[in-house]
Amino acid sequence: MPGSSYRSTNSYGDRNAKGYELTSGEKKTPGIALVSGGMDSLVMASFCRSESELALLHVNYGQRTQARELDCFLAVADFLEVPAARRLVADIGYLKTIGGNALTDESVNVPKADLEQAEVPVTYVPFRNAHLVAIAVSWAEVIGAKNIYIGAVAADSSGYPDCRPEFYEAMNETIRQGTKDGSGIVVKAPFLQFKKKDIVRLGISMGVPFEHTWSCYQNGEKACGVCDSCALRLRAFAEADAADPLPYETRPDYRRTKTL
Repeated sequence: MPGSSYRSTNSYGDRNAKGYELTSGEKKTPGIALVSGGMDSLVMASFCRSESELALLHVNYGQRTQARELDCFLAVADFLEVPAARRLVADIGYLKTIGGNALTDESVNVPKADLEQAEVPVTYVPFRNAHLVAIAVSWAEVIGAKNIYIGAVAADSSGYPDCRPEFYEAMNETIRQGTKDGSGIVVKAPFLQFKKKDIVRLGISMGVPFEHTWSCYQNGEKACGVCDSCALRLRAFAEADAADPLPYETRPDYRRTKTL
């Protein structure tokens, strides 16, 4: 699917003035959800369907788990019943060429989990979310979407700077200045202040298929259980008193002494 582009079709309902198709009987604001294939974006997209008629954007950026994440995106899109005409897969493999991080640069090892570290970890892909949001804004201007949703989490995360509330405030000002007058496009990160356990609980309440997501930074047959992303996910499910359906090489107990 690399290089996929938005295509209009008559199969999914009425068109608005921008050519974006709304499902018959649902006159919601068009929106774009960034769906990585991870658990946060799955729950976020499911949650935001009540507000917007969604198109889904997935971005390949040369990450170790690119093929697996794409498979998860397709499974999530099927679960959400988003037609092919409202799915876009974009490729920005130049982030792998730039390197300098453990997700796209194979010369940099994925470190063991350290959920108490104060510094930005080596798994941070420099300014990645700005690239993702920029692609979504470009697509939004073409199809007339107003809301762009991203499943970023700041309150319970690895501390990536492009997941901070201030980043999205600045991006929204940039969008206002850099798009056509009256575009009305806004980036929304509804889970910024959520704890991961609350995202798990919300997903369970909506019946989302967590088994069709991948969080691990490694590309093994099973999730490693020892990278930061696995640790955050395992802790979230444990603190939510829920079973994570993914297979793991090992399942350490990452729960906080006092559950927040």
